[in-house]
Amino acid sequence: MKNEKIIITGASSGIGFSCASLFAEKGNNLLLLSRNIEKLKKEAAKWEKDYGIRVDVYSLDVRDYQAIDKLFSQLPDFWNDVDILINNAGLALGLEKIWEGDRTDWDTMIDTNIKGLLYMSRFVVQKMRARNKGHIINIGSIAGTQVYENGVVYCATKAAVKFISDGLRIELVDTPIKVTNIQPGLVETNFSIVRFHNDIKRAEKVYQGIEALSGNDIAEIIYFVADTKPHVQIAEVTVMPTNQASPISIYKK
Repeated sequence: MKNEKIIITGASSGIGFSCASLFAEKGNNLLLLSRNIEKLKKEAAKWEKDYGIRVDVYSLDVRDYQAIDKLFSQLPDFWNDVDILINNAGLALGLEKIWEGDRTDWDTMIDTNIKGLLYMSRFVVQKMRARNKGHIINIGSIAGTQVYENGVVYCATKAAVKFISDGLRIELVDTPIKVTNIQPGLVETNFSIVRFHNDIKRAEKVYQGIEALSGNDIAEIIYFVADTKPHVQIAEVTVMPTNQASPISIYKK
């Protein structure tokens, strides 16, 4: 796969950044969206020079529908034909029981993980339908397949990602547009640092005793999914470290 036009949300770190790096290396053009773009701007210039591709970077909070509307109304014509949207922006906040949870954390997770994904998909699918071509890749989680204690709201948002993906696939069944839901288990990124509000020591304990997946591991799977033949649609991928069997069944040495 080469010379495709790819949008990635939440592209400044973790899985999003790993996807940007890999797809750039493979010779694809990137529209990278994130709230924090200083790092991305530096990398974008390097990738353009090294790989002869186009990389555009914009600051965007996917929770803001009006900002998304404005962005798409002002994008260069180059981005009228998008081949792939990777809905990666998402997060977990807090690890408490419902009656102890922070309502602000709930709103942020729901607005980012569900509404942000819907907003981006709404704009991009319209463009894909006009071309009768495209691929939506949503980053869900195994938390969307089985709930765990103290993570109810996050699990609910990722269950929503699964059903939005399934529903969109049904709605697009009469087109060549593909929809894929990627459901990772433990991936060692800044995920837990964000969840625990920058408590690094608590975040590090999540990955102690197990070789977790990396952002690069997931990026390689996403690239494989994106590079299938036009008649091949990988609907869902669930991927975990070898010593994880479910969100709550984990063996640590």
